[in-house]
Amino acid sequence: MAEAKTKRGLIAHGIAAQNRKARFDYTIKDTVEAGLVLRGPEVKSLRHGRATLSEAWAGEREGEMWLFNCYIPEYQGGVLSRFEPRAPRKLLLKRKQIQTLTGAITKAGQTLVPLDIHFNNRGVAKVLLGLGEGRQKADKRHAIAARDWQRDKARILRGKG
Repeated sequence: MAEAKTKRGLIAHGIAAQNRKARFDYTIKDTVEAGLVLRGPEVKSLRHGRATLSEAWAGEREGEMWLFNCYIPEYQGGVLSRFEPRAPRKLLLKRKQIQTLTGAITKAGQTLVPLDIHFNNRGVAKVLLGLGEGRQKADKRHAIAARDWQRDKARILRGKG
């Protein structure tokens, strides 16, 4: 999904925030797209691309899924309503999805990591959640070596072809 910016620097459709380190720290087995309950100023701040997902995580609370520690700064456009930048935000999922994710978290010991926040074609904010397992240091080194080899291989093939 490409970022589409308008004249004022707003993100119309595309990625508003991304957790780049998540795919490095975790082996992502499955992904789920969830809706996000936001208030007006939070959406405006997201459209400016100011959110941070680096320390965010998702989990279950009272039978519902929530996004914790996601930083969305206050909108500076003169809005009277204020909000907590790191407040837990409710995720919109179907009951069956919540049950399968909760089961994977508790039984399999997997982690639910937010990968990005994006706007779909209708302009609705969505969160892409990854269900993954944490990587050890040796696994991370192996991933770096594999990525470097792929880059070198592409460079070699490009030079010959």
